[in-house]
Amino acid sequence: MTDLVETLPQRIRSFIRRQGRLTPGQQLALDQHWQLYGLEPNLDYDFSQVFGRQAPLILEIGFGNGDSLAKMAAANPDQDYIGIEVHKPGVGHLLMLLNEQGLTNVRVYCHDAIDVLEQKLPDHSLAGLHLFFPDPWHKKKHHKRRIVRPSFVKLLNNKLHKDGYFHAATDWQNYAEAMLEVLSASNNFKNTSPTQDYCERPEYRPLTKFEQRGLRLGHGVWDLIFRKV
Repeated sequence: MTDLVETLPQRIRSFIRRQGRLTPGQQLALDQHWQLYGLEPNLDYDFSQVFGRQAPLILEIGFGNGDSLAKMAAANPDQDYIGIEVHKPGVGHLLMLLNEQGLTNVRVYCHDAIDVLEQKLPDHSLAGLHLFFPDPWHKKKHHKRRIVRPSFVKLLNNKLHKDGYFHAATDWQNYAEAMLEVLSASNNFKNTSPTQDYCERPEYRPLTKFEQRGLRLGHGVWDLIFRKV
């Protein structure tokens, strides 16, 4: 497992690397299953060969512990998924799930998502891109670290194929409003919301335990789904 995050050139990043402690099970999963599910950022891949078929390709940035990604992959066996996460405990947990459930339609990068998008994914190759509960960087001085900004929308336009979609979800209203403004400013994307703001959570996005707890406490969640035109 090659880990190049620390050696990347300096630029404003949307994450802080918090390594955390790996459980024995997570470490075992990394040791035993990375070769099957892992993607190395220093290699180039033909993803139709990686998955052994031609299928819609969905990318998820920042999959956390991987529970939602594993559920989506299990529920949609006709689609292929690439998950990107920089925190090894979450990667290890997802590898455990993939092995336990025998899922074959998921591959994983442990690397900076922007670098993977820019350098490793062909243009017009993605059917969809998911960004669920990214770090909101709620302090105003940190807003420059938010991943959804005009440069990201341009990158989205390059990597999504015609009619591909971008789906973001957040429990920070300020970030939802900021994402809505940035995405709405692009002529290359159309808001799928009938009211031109936020969407109901689609069935394919599983509720996380964190989200369920927040909803019980009365916290809001905002989903944005924009489609490339």
